[in-house]
Amino acid sequence: MHSYTQTPSLLIQYEALFLQLLYVLNEPVIMDNGQGKAFCAGGDVVRVILSINEGHWSFGVSFYKKQLTLDYLLATSTKPLVSLITGIVMGGGAGLSMNSMFRVVTEDTVFAMPEAQIGLFPDVGAAYFLSRLPGFFGEYLGLTGARLDGNEMLACGLATHFVLSKDLLSLENALSELDSSDTSTISRVIKGFSSKISLKKDSVYRRLETINKCFSRGTVEEILSMLESDHEAANGDNKWIIQATSSMKSASPTSLKIFLKSIREGRRKELKDCLVQDYTIASHMFRSSFNSDFIEGSRAKLFERGKQPKWEPSKMELVSDEFVDQFFEEVDDADWECLQLPVIENLAITWESKL
Repeated sequence: MHSYTQTPSLLIQYEALFLQLLYVLNEPVIMDNGQGKAFCAGGDVVRVILSINEGHWSFGVSFYKKQLTLDYLLATSTKPLVSLITGIVMGGGAGLSMNSMFRVVTEDTVFAMPEAQIGLFPDVGAAYFLSRLPGFFGEYLGLTGARLDGNEMLACGLATHFVLSKDLLSLENALSELDSSDTSTISRVIKGFSSKISLKKDSVYRRLETINKCFSRGTVEEILSMLESDHEAANGDNKWIIQATSSMKSASPTSLKIFLKSIREGRRKELKDCLVQDYTIASHMFRSSFNSDFIEGSRAKLFERGKQPKWEPSKMELVSDEFVDQFFEEVDDADWECLQLPVIENLAITWESKL
């Protein structure tokens, strides 16, 4: 088996080359972090903001369209795709790696979807892949931006294999030496390097019963209320609840409500529909159609580092359902058009090994 290794940020820049690897050359593809500290940690958001600030909101949308299209092509490719996920994986990196047939993590992997903290929302298909996690764990991850380690990722289904970081290079070399792109052969090789996991005693995944009780509620306000009630009855086991409520209260109220609506609808949708929905919502945010939370949050958190954004509306109760619904409607602007993703044949087959 021949392989190609590339970093996620460059995959978007060199989309044409990557598509050639997926559809023309007889080679499977390996994605890793290029020996860096992060698989991908949100550089896509910075690029979008810079595009908007330097020109026009549609510049950011143009980049985002390429990103979502690539995510979809990865998800629907029949070529074996192996993501070696070590270090931090957030934002665009999640969209790329979660669409891989094989998602290999290590003890150094850190996963999170903290977009609501900057006035965005967990996108790149998160409404699809987070809604497929056990119970309401996806709601918990998207609303709180909580971090998971590699053990937790494997336990909940975000990863398919766990390999110790010291063995990762050997695994990559073994995969590169294969002369077959047969998925069972690739799986057997990865399993040969895999290690058993052990969840920490304080792992949030061990609190799934409480998470399901709280995050199954119908509104963000009800979820917060349930968390605060459980905090009072937690008998000392409440650190994760304190962190969850604190994170939600500091995030954009609009973003939280958009994500909850998005993931609930995502449970009934296919990936393609979720990506089209993400594009529409994000376009409104880039354009500041109804508020400027994304621009404000990015300024405070990414550019000025650590400042508290001034959200508008500022309180959860001021964000009505009607206000949220506007983000799901098509953009009424001559510079915008709906995302058109390619028609892929035999789509159901390509999703067999996904989440």
